[in-house]
Amino acid sequence: MTTIRHEATVPLSAAGRRFDQALAEMFPDYSRSRLSGWVKSGAVTLDGAAAPPRQLLRGGEQVRLLVELEPEVSSAPEAIAIAIVHEDEHLLVLDKPAGLVVHPGAGNPAGTLLNALLHHDPRLAELPRAGIVHRLDKDTSGLMVVAKSLPAHTALVDMLSRHDVERQYEAVVLGTMVAGGTVDAPIGRHMGDRLRQAVRDEEDGKHAVTHYRLRERFRAHTLVQCSLETGRTHQIRVHLAHINHPLLGDPLYGGGLKLPKGASAELIAVLRGFRRQALHAERLSFVHPIGGELLSFDAPRPADQSTLIEALRADLAVHGSDEY
Repeated sequence: MTTIRHEATVPLSAAGRRFDQALAEMFPDYSRSRLSGWVKSGAVTLDGAAAPPRQLLRGGEQVRLLVELEPEVSSAPEAIAIAIVHEDEHLLVLDKPAGLVVHPGAGNPAGTLLNALLHHDPRLAELPRAGIVHRLDKDTSGLMVVAKSLPAHTALVDMLSRHDVERQYEAVVLGTMVAGGTVDAPIGRHMGDRLRQAVRDEEDGKHAVTHYRLRERFRAHTLVQCSLETGRTHQIRVHLAHINHPLLGDPLYGGGLKLPKGASAELIAVLRGFRRQALHAERLSFVHPIGGELLSFDAPRPADQSTLIEALRADLAVHGSDEY
């Protein structure tokens, strides 16, 4: 069990301010809600005694913070292999395979990335969601960052909310695009299907922006690069479907089987055998929340997506640019 200890003097500039407000400035490594909870539990004292969050300060008081972190997740550790590309005292970066669910939930009570992380480092049980600060869909592969300490967790959540984490994806979409662009369209839950998201109006949806550019055009598909300004659920999948270029293999947003005219048996087999959305989180860049250095990571294209793209290239080489 991890113990957090801090002692500090309330600055004179905090005179007349509330206890909880001053604490947030004195201990920015921890969220306001967490500090408020510690105050209410008596884990934070003022001049050696418990004090309510709204108590007004005079400045010069002694603050003592002593917390024994309790487990925040009850899931069991499981020996599931994960590919870690970077790890230090405060965070780790991993390359998630397609098919691995991130959080336990209905239909997936175990066998998730969270279970794997708890096996890798049992202390992650002391962090919200075992340190997971963002997610990838089950059938999306690629890079994720996970917090290993409370200060890193607080900072990463804030960085993600301010869009200070660069996330770049590679996708294969249906149809032949003619140019890159930006989709700026609010996203919210689909009105008729709770499993899906949809483009909604501004009153019902959350602000969402996806930038995309062409990498390669094939006869009936396009390889694109996507970057996110926001991180809404299914954002790339919803936005590209909205412009009539859904991801190849996407079961929710219209990525059905599309065969180029005269496709070979080999290409047909590859397309029929690709049973997930063709989306890979290939690059992740951010400033280390504690050390301050710029970190940037690249994840190689997974084997199934590589096979898919090579098959589309081979088809284009044989048939030229005629579309289906």
